[in-house]
Amino acid sequence: MNYKAKILIVEDQYLEANNLEVLLKRADYRVCTIARSVSSAVKIIEKENPDLVLLDIQLKGKLSGIDLAKLLSRKNIAFIYLSGNSKQQFLDAAKITRPYGFLAKPFREKDILIMLEVALYTHKENLALTRQRLNPSADAGGNNHAFSDMIGHSKPMLTLQQHMRRIATSEVSVLIFGESGTGKELIARNIHLMSNRARQALVSVNCAALPPSLIESELFGHEKGAFTGALDKRIGRFEQAEGGTIFLDEIGELPLDVQSKFLRVLQEKEIEVLGGKNKRVNVRVIAATNRNLQEDVVAGRFRADLYYRLNVFPLVSPPLRERKEDLPLLVNHFITKLSKIENSNVSRVSDQAMQEVLNYDWPGNVRELENLVHRSILLSTEPIISTFGTLMEHPAKPNAESDYRRTIEEVEREHIVAVLEKCNWKVYGPGGAAEILGIKVPTLNSRLKKLNIEKVRLRPSDKISKSHH
Repeated sequence: MNYKAKILIVEDQYLEANNLEVLLKRADYRVCTIARSVSSAVKIIEKENPDLVLLDIQLKGKLSGIDLAKLLSRKNIAFIYLSGNSKQQFLDAAKITRPYGFLAKPFREKDILIMLEVALYTHKENLALTRQRLNPSADAGGNNHAFSDMIGHSKPMLTLQQHMRRIATSEVSVLIFGESGTGKELIARNIHLMSNRARQALVSVNCAALPPSLIESELFGHEKGAFTGALDKRIGRFEQAEGGTIFLDEIGELPLDVQSKFLRVLQEKEIEVLGGKNKRVNVRVIAATNRNLQEDVVAGRFRADLYYRLNVFPLVSPPLRERKEDLPLLVNHFITKLSKIENSNVSRVSDQAMQEVLNYDWPGNVRELENLVHRSILLSTEPIISTFGTLMEHPAKPNAESDYRRTIEEVEREHIVAVLEKCNWKVYGPGGAAEILGIKVPTLNSRLKKLNIEKVRLRPSDKISKSHH
């Protein structure tokens, strides 16, 4: 028999360890001697050399699974955490060790097998990349898909693209983390185009833009007369995506009651139509968020079981400030693209203008950069943009001890208020706050609501006070 890989189970609960062993053997994996503690695991690793370790975080004894994970990282052995604990302190400590995934107890066989397959493939590719860096002349092989509109050759972008290639043809759920404006929807579209579902629909839904009272109907559909105002039957977004992919942006904004129904879709591939019968759906799910969902889980704002079902293969869309070597490529790309759209003769930027771009931190990320180039092209009367000047926001650097003690929300709120006042509280359209901030209007509206920003309550002299929080 051709075995897939050799797996070590480190779990001090006999029943759970035994169930995992049976499951893995049935799926043609070889299983090492089960370890009940870190000390026994170390001995088994030296003797049996596993390909991957399923590792419980909390073990009996002085040493935890996190302690063992550090050894596994040094030995370059892949590992997946097993945990029934969603406390933030454990999640933060575990995340630092860079596992290949988390499996929440109780386990579902399908989730385990999918995560194992993805983790083993990812680890194999990482080893190949390491060898390639040590020997650059070696042929890396692999999928040479040309990513649509994904510009950049920085290490964060190459890593992201590599991960996208790995999971494109899988059916695994994908969760994309990243700040606003980093291109999370672009990532989802490219994964869809590389998948076996590329000939079917990609349906995008911005969860933050949907009113809470309508979001369930929007996602799952309703029958005529299902509620007051339901004058006609409605086909939900999941049904519209049948055979294809659904992209749920701002997934952290889903109300808790809708989260439970979304969990059913992931588990049972079935939707609950309002006023009608349940329906089976064949849809791949890609979700995205700019929030820290682990914190939301701890705070009770996001279901832990849904988080773990979604987070089988997380992707990180890097902020622009972490890949500044891509800025010249992006600037030239947007000049070529937008000059053609606007029928402009602008063809490049001066060295000074490029230096301005490189010196800026880009809080609005790629969307802010594109908007800046677009405005500059519209205003330019020469073929060269000599400077971006006042079109570029230059937030003041903190110069007092109190500035460093402000929370991220305080800084964000003050910046958004300043922009709104600058554009006379115009939210959308040319010169509006959404364009200046480089974010979508629904996203800005969501931030206004979360940060409790209302025009009638604010004066130009308003500052952020600690009492707000």
